[in-house]
Amino acid sequence: MELQGKVALVTGGSRGIGAAIALALARSGADIAICDLQPTPDAEGILKAVTGLGGRASFFPADVSDFQRAQKVVAEVVAALGRLDILVNNAGINLDRVSWKMSEEEWDRVLGVNLKGAFNYARAAALIFRGQQGGKIVNISSVNGLRGQWGLANYAAAKAGLIGLTKTLARELGSSHVNVNAVAPGYIRTKMTDALPRQAKDDALKETVLGRLGTPEDVAHLVAFLCSERAAYITGEVIKVDGGQYI
Repeated sequence: MELQGKVALVTGGSRGIGAAIALALARSGADIAICDLQPTPDAEGILKAVTGLGGRASFFPADVSDFQRAQKVVAEVVAALGRLDILVNNAGINLDRVSWKMSEEEWDRVLGVNLKGAFNYARAAALIFRGQQGGKIVNISSVNGLRGQWGLANYAAAKAGLIGLTKTLARELGSSHVNVNAVAPGYIRTKMTDALPRQAKDDALKETVLGRLGTPEDVAHLVAFLCSERAAYITGEVIKVDGGQYI
């Protein structure tokens, strides 16, 4: 229970990797705020699971690409749960298409959610973290932000941008005792990736050296560590959770 008394905000925390992160932080004692587009049965299930673990849980509806709403959500979290100590920028979407067929709307929407959304919440949280002289930010990037991938110009660009954002925030907030890191998952089994063509899954599996695809919990365990005091001297890092895909 090393996060006892801490409050964590997880964007996109209703399902998949975000839900696993919310539960991992709750198991370490944190109270959880989930931000997602709208309440869903999945979100309700996560909130109940958190309260079942003895923590407090609240849901805050928002499109993370909305700058003004981000400022309000962070203020609402503090009002509802009393404080904010941890921000996990997990919300993300994919609208895959080869670059010469990708529309302006597909580019803007993915960059708006996956990159601008992280900036929106990090900016709002930074004001609080600087004031209290402490905090943790973890941005969920991707191995495809490190290497690129066919048909993912918008997604890979956004995830690469998250790495630059992470390193900049780490420099800017370090003197305020705020740790900022990025996690770069490989192919993780979620509802989003399960909808991809079978060939994409097979190719990802062939790339791994551990012989299996990742689970949301594989990512969540690392995020929980980075949010703990065991990681107090780690900042500005990008840590892959990919089963060796990137090797």
